[in-house]
Amino acid sequence: MLQKKLALILVLGLATIGFTSFVSPTGEGKEVKITINTTMGKIVVKLYDETPKTRDNFIKLVKQKFYDSTLFHRVIQTFMIQAGDPSSKKAPQGIMLGNGDAGYTVPAEIVPGLIHKKGALATARQGDDVNPSKASSGCQFYIVQGKVFSDADLDQYELNMNRGIKQKIFAQIINKPQYGSQKKRFIDFQNNNNIDSLRALSQSFEPLIDSEYVKEPHFQFTVEQRKAYTTVGGAPHLDGNYTVFGEVVEGLDIVDKIAAVKVDGNSRPVEDVRILSMEIVK
Repeated sequence: MLQKKLALILVLGLATIGFTSFVSPTGEGKEVKITINTTMGKIVVKLYDETPKTRDNFIKLVKQKFYDSTLFHRVIQTFMIQAGDPSSKKAPQGIMLGNGDAGYTVPAEIVPGLIHKKGALATARQGDDVNPSKASSGCQFYIVQGKVFSDADLDQYELNMNRGIKQKIFAQIINKPQYGSQKKRFIDFQNNNNIDSLRALSQSFEPLIDSEYVKEPHFQFTVEQRKAYTTVGGAPHLDGNYTVFGEVVEGLDIVDKIAAVKVDGNSRPVEDVRILSMEIVK
């Protein structure tokens, strides 16, 4: 689902390497903030201590001036703005970007509670088919713009996420010997494409399904997630799949401005939006 969104940002076959923790440049135990100076304005992000490998790698690259002159090469309004491809520094207009890398990946640090709310800072990565461990790109990152959801939207998302669990429970129940006659009717209804009767029969099993469903691990938004996604907004479908390692504390209006620029068919801004420099806030 995310192959053309965030997954295909690295060439295949990169190896994961370890990192030695850095001492916080602002002092041990103090929050690290980074200023991202762009051609459209300044964005300030704070980095989470809960994701030390990702945080320290980002600090290392900022100190090395790795990001200076790179582009926001992929921009999707109401979703996110992506940057960090080193090959974007001198890329001609119109060239598709996103395959540049730092030569390594960073182990995933997916922490419950660090969510893709608006302003979240997270790492891009390859897709699960070639990257089942969800290791992060060594350099490419994105900032979430997202959109605001209603509680009904989130209810439907939970339903969709958990549909497979309920289908599995129904299959287990209807295959029990005592439900042989119902199973035969179910098969007949399927063969005859009798949708209304299928739905009615399935609904008759809902109390049994629900009694087993509550015992199974299943997806559910926390109170904090619901509050965030129904107020500031975000991109909840990314939660649990990408490392969120910081958030914007100043410059959300700049994120919105960048997200609104005109883009080409590859979601690259028609007019370059460049990171002029990054610096650690002292």
